Amino acid sequence: MSAHSLYIGLMSGTSMDGVDAVLAAFDSTGKPHVIDRSDAAFSNALRDEFLALNQPGSDELARSALAANALAETYARAVKQLLQRANVDASTIKAIGAHGQTVRHQPALGYTIQLNAPAYLAELTGITVIADFRSRDVAAGGQGAPLVPMFHTGVFASTQTRAILNLGGIANVTILQPGQDPIGFDTGPANVLMDLWCELHTGEPYDKQGAWGATGKIHTELLAHLIRSEPWFALAAPKSTGRDLFHLAWLENRIHHVQTLHPEQPAITPQDIQATLRALTARSAADAITKYAAGASEVLVCGGGARNAALMTELRQCLNCPVNPTDIAGIGTQDVEALAFAWLAWAHQQGIAVGNPSVTGARGARILGATWPA
Repeated sequence: MSAHSLYIGLMSGTSMDGVDAVLAAFDSTGKPHVIDRSDAAFSNALRDEFLALNQPGSDELARSALAANALAETYARAVKQLLQRANVDASTIKAIGAHGQTVRHQPALGYTIQLNAPAYLAELTGITVIADFRSRDVAAGGQGAPLVPMFHTGVFASTQTRAILNLGGIANVTILQPGQDPIGFDTGPANVLMDLWCELHTGEPYDKQGAWGATGKIHTELLAHLIRSEPWFALAAPKSTGRDLFHLAWLENRIHHVQTLHPEQPAITPQDIQATLRALTARSAADAITKYAAGASEVLVCGGGARNAALMTELRQCLNCPVNPTDIAGIGTQDVEALAFAWLAWAHQQGIAVGNPSVTGARGARILGATWPA
C-alpha cells in the first residue's frame, strides 16, 4: 500500500438520492483499487431544496449557498463513515474529489452550476478537496459533461468495442474502441423522469427493481411522441442535458398532447406511463449505442438503473449484444461514478489534462478541477 496514493471520490448525481463515497488506492499509472465504500442519504428537506433550485425561485443565491453547505456536511459524514469503515486516518488521504450537485446545466450559454462548498468540506474533514471539475471544459467551449470517459478508458478498455452506460438521473454512454479516443455523451433521461413519476403516484422515491412499472404496458403512441417531439434526441454528439430539459412539466405536456388526440379513450394509467418512461430510457440509450457503436461486443451498465431489473431486461431486448452490470468487470455498479471522481482528483494533482475534446467538443484537453488545500 505504501507505493499507492489514497483518494476519496464523492458523487451526488441528478437522481438526488444521496452521496456515494469511495476510498481508492491509485498506483503511479492511475490504476485504482477500491478499498471501501459508503453512502449518505439526503434529508428530505435537502433533496426537496435541490429539486426546487433546478427551477427559478425566490432568494436563490442565499438558498443555494445554504444548500451547498448542507451538501458539504453530508459529504463530510460520508467521508467520516468511510474512514472509520476502512480504519484509515484522514492524514493519509491525498485528496477528496467532490463533484457537487448539479442544479443548472447550460453549456450552450457558457455555464454549468454544481452547488458545492469545497472550502467548508476541507475544514470539516481536514483533507485537501478538489472540485469544480466541469467549468474549465465549458470555458473551453465544451459541454462540461460527461467527465468520466477517460476514466472508463483506463478501467474498462478491451480488445473489442465496448459501451459503458451509466444510468443515473440522466443516462450517459462512453464508447471505447481499440486504438481510438473515447466518445462520450448523454443519451437522455435515465431515472430522473421515472423517479419523479413514481414518487408522484406512489409516494416512493423510486420504482424498486422496476416492479411498479412492470405492472403497466408501454403506450407506443406516447413513447413515439416523447422521442419525436424532443429535438434534443436528434442532436449529434457531443451533447449533454439535465433536469433543465427533462422535468415533470416536460412530461405532463406530452402526456396531455397524446391524450387530447383521443378524448374518447380512457386516460393513460400511471403504471402504463411508468412502463413507457422505462422504454424511453432503454430505447434512447440503445439507439445512441447502435448509432455510434454498432459493432459493440458488450454493454456494461452502472448507476442506479443497473438495479432496475425491468430496465435491464428492456435494454437487452433493444440491443444485439450482451448487457451486463459493471460488477463483471471488477467495479460495482454504485462505485463507478464516485471512483471516477477520486481518479479525477488524482489526475488533477498529477497535472494530467483529462478533459477530452472527442467527448465534450472543447477546443482542447484541459486540466480539470481546482484545489482547496487542507
